[in-house]
Amino acid sequence: MFQRKLLTIALAATVMLTGSAIAGGIKSYNFKPLEESANAADWDATAPWKVPKGFKQWVVSDETNLNIYDNGRDDWHDMNTVNETGPMKGRFMYRTHELRSPANQPEGGSVSVVDLQTGETRLLAQDPGYDALDGIRWTPWGTLLFAEEITGGRLLEIYLEDDLMTAKEVVDRPAVGRLAHEGIDLDSDGNVYVVDEHRGRTSGCSGVVPCGGGVYKFVPDAAGDLSAGSLYALKVNGADGVGQGEWVGPIDPMTARESGSAAGGQSYQRPEDLEVIGNTLYVAITEGPRDTKTDESGALVFTSELYEGRVIAINLNSMMVTDFVKPGVNVPKEIGKPGEAGHQTGFDSVDNLAEAPNGDLVMIEDNKPSDIWFASQVSNEFGASRYVSLFASLSDPGAEGTGIYFSPADRNILYVNIQHSANDDGDGTWAISREDRKENYAEDDDRENDGRKRDR
Repeated sequence: MFQRKLLTIALAATVMLTGSAIAGGIKSYNFKPLEESANAADWDATAPWKVPKGFKQWVVSDETNLNIYDNGRDDWHDMNTVNETGPMKGRFMYRTHELRSPANQPEGGSVSVVDLQTGETRLLAQDPGYDALDGIRWTPWGTLLFAEEITGGRLLEIYLEDDLMTAKEVVDRPAVGRLAHEGIDLDSDGNVYVVDEHRGRTSGCSGVVPCGGGVYKFVPDAAGDLSAGSLYALKVNGADGVGQGEWVGPIDPMTARESGSAAGGQSYQRPEDLEVIGNTLYVAITEGPRDTKTDESGALVFTSELYEGRVIAINLNSMMVTDFVKPGVNVPKEIGKPGEAGHQTGFDSVDNLAEAPNGDLVMIEDNKPSDIWFASQVSNEFGASRYVSLFASLSDPGAEGTGIYFSPADRNILYVNIQHSANDDGDGTWAISREDRKENYAEDDDRENDGRKRDR
């Protein structure tokens, strides 16, 4: 991870768990948390994000710059990264496009690149065999990792030409695991962390429940070379996937879902993204476990969610696994939708994660409306964040926000994608920043002297 300075966007309101509690807590240093989610009735295609006072938004690149899938098909911009190292650090943004089923998309999946300096946008990689491309990461050795979000999906690596806008070679990396990939991240030792975007606690594997929906660690035989190594699954000795964890394996990467579960790997309900911050691995679990009942035949039936998703934190030193953000614990539950009677803004179906420049966690929902939340790493004795607040919310009706990302080259700007927009050719990448950007930076020691204890 990159050397950080403090972007004083991140600290949030203390969250109470009744009514419209988001507005009732401590104001952050640099934004006042939103009181409620965006209402689609207030949608403005030129400014689809509801943001705090003092912030602005603009299009970085959309289908008017590059229309990959024509005839009314959305481009489904999904995840973002930039070239995080090298002499042109931060100049080029790389994006996956989550189009599904090659039978319906004869061009196949795509990866695009935007020159943030000139605005030039072009295809970087496309193949009829690519299906549901999702996660994407820049590696410390100057390549791109991207992956497919389908059962048995591949993780691939792009080697770039010197212009960083042209693919030299795309290489399959089966040793990292055949999984329904979404999140990808690396630690400082070059280990790769991935998840299996699968409802492991209800769908299972070939009638076996729970199975799949795990968290995995790939340890390469040689740093920077993903052609060979060992794949491990996260096992947790505790209820509901929290407690003392350990990496079990090595497992068979070609059957990672099944072999990981056979080794004792923990099954979660649809893990979608992960983020390494310091010595902690955060994982977005988009759905909660289901309640159960028996039908007339005595068969077990899964019913409603017990809670609507959460973020877990894995301490990579101690391997303790805790609930970091969970509705009803340190953030309100969402009730209904904006505009409906009895609506309460809250946390629902967390999807993508990002690291804020001061090390706090940013989260966006796979939900309508898609809300963006900030969670401070200041935690309580149970490992839950003490400060969670609502930063932005998407009003575009039917659309989903995804791909939240702060570039290490410009820590003032939060990038976020919109997919399946109600606006014609409206899928694209947006940027959100303060209107006055001069006050956004402070030195690291400001955080050290703010009188707060950070629990690690």
